[in-house]
Amino acid sequence: MKQEQGSDGAKSLPGVNLYLVGFMATGKSTVGRVLASRLGYDFLDSDNRIEQEVGLAVPQIFEREGEAAFRRYERRFVESGHPSNHCVVACGGGLVTQPGMIELLKKKGVVICLYATTETILERTRGNRNRPLLEVEDPARRIQDLLKEREPFYRQAGTLVLTDNRTLGDVVEHLKRIYLREARDFEERARRAAG
Repeated sequence: MKQEQGSDGAKSLPGVNLYLVGFMATGKSTVGRVLASRLGYDFLDSDNRIEQEVGLAVPQIFEREGEAAFRRYERRFVESGHPSNHCVVACGGGLVTQPGMIELLKKKGVVICLYATTETILERTRGNRNRPLLEVEDPARRIQDLLKEREPFYRQAGTLVLTDNRTLGDVVEHLKRIYLREARDFEERARRAAG
């Protein structure tokens, strides 16, 4: 089991995977990378892993194979494409909208949903050509529509953390506290279920 060094010496970490879900540009990759480093865990980005596996960038997958194919790649990644512990995983924005995906993630580890307002998302994605779902005439409207469609899934997924107008350090520390509490609960439930 990996160890965390703190001011009070080495403390044992649970090792349970953390899955960060939420809409695009809510900070899953940025926050996840820093949090993984602080925990001494591996950081994985599901979109990057899919790009490596398929040999195409996400926009190219959407263009050549369609969104349904991309969602199949996401499911395959969650089911068997990564280690089962000591990872912080940034999941694609639409991953939890797939049937059964929230339940699958919750069986594999702790799930926390990052959230941001339409205005923040629009500002963070402005000029980014790697967002195929926003390659439309009115990106703000598209963000609003997608958020409205996906919000019920995000609310079911796990603890919601708003990332608007917060420093990276603040969000990372907040997530770390939530993760440590929920990971220990996850391990306790697993022990009880085993027997």
